Amino acid sequence: MNTSRRKFIRKSAIGATGLSMAASSLPLSAKNYKSILGANDRINMSVIGVRGQGFGHLRRWASMAAADNVYIKTICDIDENLWVERVKAIEEIQGEKPGTEFDLRKVYDDKDIDAVSIASPNHWHALATIWAVQAGKHVYVEKPSNHNVWEGRKMIEAAKKYDRIVQVGFPNRSIENVRKAMQFLHDGGLGDVYMARGLCFKPRDSFGQAPDSEVPAGVHYDLWVGPAGMYPYNEKKFHYNWHWFWDTGNGDIGNQGPHQWDIARWGMNKNEHPVKISSSGGYYKWTDCPQETANTQTAVMEYADGKILQFEVRGLYTAGEDSMSVKIGNLFYGTEGWMEINGSDWKTYMGRKGEPGPSSDKPAEEGKDLGYLAAPGGGGHYMNFITAVRSGKKSDLTCPVEEGVISSDLPILANISYRLGRDLSFDGKNEKFVNDTEADKMLTREYRAPYTIDNNI
Repeated sequence: MNTSRRKFIRKSAIGATGLSMAASSLPLSAKNYKSILGANDRINMSVIGVRGQGFGHLRRWASMAAADNVYIKTICDIDENLWVERVKAIEEIQGEKPGTEFDLRKVYDDKDIDAVSIASPNHWHALATIWAVQAGKHVYVEKPSNHNVWEGRKMIEAAKKYDRIVQVGFPNRSIENVRKAMQFLHDGGLGDVYMARGLCFKPRDSFGQAPDSEVPAGVHYDLWVGPAGMYPYNEKKFHYNWHWFWDTGNGDIGNQGPHQWDIARWGMNKNEHPVKISSSGGYYKWTDCPQETANTQTAVMEYADGKILQFEVRGLYTAGEDSMSVKIGNLFYGTEGWMEINGSDWKTYMGRKGEPGPSSDKPAEEGKDLGYLAAPGGGGHYMNFITAVRSGKKSDLTCPVEEGVISSDLPILANISYRLGRDLSFDGKNEKFVNDTEADKMLTREYRAPYTIDNNI
C-alpha cells in the first residue's frame, strides 16, 4: 500500500468512526484502522480461480470500478493459459491492467490487496478462505463454502478470530423478490411450513474418458490438487469435470444444488442441522464415463421437530414441476397453502382449492414496512459484500459464513448417506454422527502437506 493511500484510509477511519468508537469506549488502535474502509476508499481485489464462474467474478468486480471504486489488482489462476484473455477483458472493463499470479499465497502476501474472491474448485474453498483471513483479507467465497463439514467449522472460527468479512456466494440472499418470499413464509403466510423441497433438474451429457497424460505447459498441477490426495493428471478430471469426482467436487447436489438447499433451509427458518439423513440414487445411462457422483439423487432430511427438507437431482430428462414448471427452484408446503419459487418469481396457492394467494407480482400487505427486504448496499450480492467491507459490519452481510456453511453442509451430509448406502443419525451440536465411526471419517479428509488446516485456527 502506498503512503498516500495509507494516510487517506487512516484519516477517513478517524473521521468516520471516531465518534462511534469513543461512544462505545473502543480504542482507536492500529487493528481498528486496518479493519475500516471509508465509503469512498478504493478496494483492491484479487479473484482466485478465473476460468468459469471465476471469469464471471472478474467481470462483476471490474464493472464496479467507475461507480464504486473497486478494482481487480491481481488475477490468480494455476492455469497460465487463461491469463492473456482474462487480463485483456478486465483491462477493457476497468481501465487498468491487472497483474497475474498462479500461487494464491503470493496474492495473500500483497498488502495492497484488501479482499479476495474465491472461485476455485470446491476442495480449495475452505483452505483458500482460511489462509486469506489469516493474511488480513476479506473474502467472498463461492458455494459450497466448504467441501466437508469439519473444514466449514474451521472457516467460521477463522473468520471470527481474525475479524474479517466473509460472504458466501448464495446470491438469492440479496434478491429482493426472494427476500419477500422468505418474509412471507416467516410471517406465517402459509401457516406452519412443515416441508420444503429443493429441485435441481439439469440434464448432463457424458463427458467421455481419456487416458492419464502429461500436465499441460503452464498448468501448476500440484497447486491445483492442493489438499486432495495426489493423482495423475487427466483432462477428464480437470477443468469443470472436477465437479463429478469426490476428491474435488460434490456432484450436482453440491454444485447447482447448494442454492436451492439454502433457500429451502432459509424458508423453513432452520438454523440447525437435521437429525436424520437419507439419500439414494445412481449414475444412469452413460457407460463411457468415469464420473463418481450421481446424476440422479434424492435426499430427505428430518429436523428435531419432525419437519422435512427434501431434495431431488434429475440429471437426465424430465419436465419441470407445478404451474411454473420449476426445474431449478423450490417448493414449500404449509398448513394453509403452498409456494413455488422459480428463480426470483414466486406464487402461492391457498387452502384445499388452491386459490391463488400473494406472489412476486402481488405481494401481501403492500403498505407494510419492508425495510428487512432490501439487502444493505443494494445492487445485489456483490455490492452487499462491498458494503459490509466498507462498514466493517458483519451484520450488513446477507450471507455471512455462518449461514453459508450450514447450508453447504446439507448436500455434504446427503452425499455421505448416498456413498455409504444407508440412513444416518446426526448430532448437530457436536457435528458428529450418532455411534457411527465410519460416517464420522467422512466429515473431514486427510489433507496433503503443505495444504493443511490447523485444527487450532
